[in-house]
Amino acid sequence: MIVSVLNTKGGVGKTTIAVNLAIAQALAGRNVWLIDGDRQATAQQAIAQRIEAGQQPALAVSHYAEGPMLRAQVQQQAGHFDDVVIDAGGRDSTALRAALMLSDVVVIPFQPRSFDVWGVGDMAEIAKEALSMRDGLKLFAVLNGADASGKDNTEAAEAVAELSPLVYLPTAIGRRKGIAEAAGSGLSVLEVLGQAKAKAEIAALVAAVFSKQ
Repeated sequence: MIVSVLNTKGGVGKTTIAVNLAIAQALAGRNVWLIDGDRQATAQQAIAQRIEAGQQPALAVSHYAEGPMLRAQVQQQAGHFDDVVIDAGGRDSTALRAALMLSDVVVIPFQPRSFDVWGVGDMAEIAKEALSMRDGLKLFAVLNGADASGKDNTEAAEAVAELSPLVYLPTAIGRRKGIAEAAGSGLSVLEVLGQAKAKAEIAALVAAVFSKQ
């Protein structure tokens, strides 16, 4: 299964979610390939720390910031893995477009802010172009960095839920420092002590994404 975590807007937690999805599947015994399609190579750097620390389970990681190379490598090598997770975006790039065309499922994280909702709208328009050229692509929007209280979460979720062809996943992830800190060290929050609420949120997202096969 090929899952991409995409958004043309940066700062929405794409890499954190991609790392958590990939490691969660590896923890479940799957053979996972994480692809970093961002020029900053943050996901690759995080997994490099995991490898240096000898953390198990291991997972493969590659960095392809250009769409043609990403497309060619996935087409040639994806069959060797149970799951491929692609992290791309922060802008409308060739890597993002390639990932969109290659994926079975696309996860679009957004935060409860007006600019983020507008960014999801941009992704919805790009997704429409992809759907005009292929069938079966599933597009899920997920609220990331949700506020502990207030109406912003609800208003943002309601606005995104109206953006066709996206499907809003009711598996919001809170603004939790532990999730980001773990991912920055090449870990899923599922692998650290404590963090019960964060673990439950990530587990719910993983179940929602990988059950949609």
